[in-house]
Amino acid sequence: MDTDVAIEARGISKSFGNAVANADIDLVVRAGQIHALLGENGAGKSTLMNMLAGIYQPDRGEIAVYGRRVTFASPADSIRYGIGMIHQHFKLVDVMSAADNILLGQPGGLFVNKRSLVARIRAVSDRYGLDVDPHKKVYDMSVGEKQTLEIIRVLLRDSKILIMDEPTAVLTPTEIQRLFTIVRGLRDAGCAVVIITHKLNEVMEVSDVVTVLRHGRVVGRAETRKVALPTLIEMVVGRTVDLKIERPVYGAAGVVGAGANGGVAGGTADGSGSGGTALLTLDKVTVVNKDKKTALRDVSFTVNAGEIVGVAGVAGSGQKELCETVAGLTRASGGRIFFGGANILGKSPREITDLGIRIGFIPEDRLGMGLVAGMDIISNIILKDYRRYPGPLLRRAPSVAKAQTIVQRLDVLTPSLTTPVSRLSGGNIQKILLGREIDSDPRVLITAYPVRGLDIGASYKIYELLNEQKLRGVGIVFIGEDLDVLLELCDRIVVLSGGRVTGVVEARRATKEELGFLMTGGTSVDATVATVAGLAA
Repeated sequence: MDTDVAIEARGISKSFGNAVANADIDLVVRAGQIHALLGENGAGKSTLMNMLAGIYQPDRGEIAVYGRRVTFASPADSIRYGIGMIHQHFKLVDVMSAADNILLGQPGGLFVNKRSLVARIRAVSDRYGLDVDPHKKVYDMSVGEKQTLEIIRVLLRDSKILIMDEPTAVLTPTEIQRLFTIVRGLRDAGCAVVIITHKLNEVMEVSDVVTVLRHGRVVGRAETRKVALPTLIEMVVGRTVDLKIERPVYGAAGVVGAGANGGVAGGTADGSGSGGTALLTLDKVTVVNKDKKTALRDVSFTVNAGEIVGVAGVAGSGQKELCETVAGLTRASGGRIFFGGANILGKSPREITDLGIRIGFIPEDRLGMGLVAGMDIISNIILKDYRRYPGPLLRRAPSVAKAQTIVQRLDVLTPSLTTPVSRLSGGNIQKILLGREIDSDPRVLITAYPVRGLDIGASYKIYELLNEQKLRGVGIVFIGEDLDVLLELCDRIVVLSGGRVTGVVEARRATKEELGFLMTGGTSVDATVATVAGLAA
């Protein structure tokens, strides 16, 4: 095997019971190369990376690192051979400094000389063009700084092979470009970098080589500069996909039509928009979280019928508290939330339902808050429906029929309706959750990161379903992290920074740069005035 090759996997196969996750996979990642790994949910990407990280062991095949055949019995073995994995969800202790977090992962642990460690951190930072204050507490860091800290922690283990799982998921556009600069610097320094991502535009921008998995097998491999984006998409999903996200128009008298420049005309300084009837109004909502920190401060905006209102912001800007407060799961310390003429602030989900108010909620935590992982599809439908059928006996038949309809309509891939949802891929879990909430006929639908971690085919199916609800007059709150999607799908975008609204802009006139500026705390006045001035022109 070639010693210039950082990782060479040959004939890798892995099964879990009767389910084949990887079948005869060959993968070659060279030193000084950025290698993108693509594939639909359930294609086998995570299983393959987990074998390279020592979490799983292959049933068949062999792995070589820099020409030396290796066997990983644990993650410690993988680390010892210079492989470092940077997870999407950071593994950091918030109350500790950067240096102390790095100290936890070093051989020798607490017996390592801290002054020497700080010197090493600065040396690695200088060598790879990284920037982190060793004495800064993690809770004071931006998301980009936390990710930089994770990279430094891996590099201090002398890792020459970095695996990055969805590295841009929670970054602003500026932070993404900074990350790409870092990744290119790592490549130029001779490191091998593997990036798992669902954002094809980022694959085209930063990677050198791309490998595509489908149904546990390699279906394509190419130099990125030599492959066209439509070809790459077809390799991923196995069919041609139209990348255009429709923005249909909902009019006062019903459906007006659809078009690339559609959308509800609006975007006023108070965030009220225009178009359909106002359904949901937040007025100076303030939320203090369990840590006694203000998560939301004086948040105000309106969601109208037939409108998708996006919410943008770096992670931890109050998105979670916003959607949970509207759904009645988190209590606010001030303000009002009006649904029609009723103030629902402080009411529980059951009290809101008893008022005849129909709010659908798709939380960020699909299996922790949205669905019960150990229950099957039918039982999860029953959890939403059982109060519709009073009496001492539970009526299962209606929920069975609904489960069948959701599976068929949304193309859910499942062995049966009685399969526990925890055994399904992320995309199929999300389809079940969205289908269940839509079946409840909501007037307002709140979705928190509905396509996070989903492949392109599943993501576009979700966009299609949301637009169908929009055309039925449903008001939708779409909390997202992909600014391109927010700009294409939404009518207006509310930007949060540190729990405050820093801007409400019309999506079809806004830019990613403007959103990025607002996400980092830029003033909202100039952005909103510019938007309104543009409308007047």
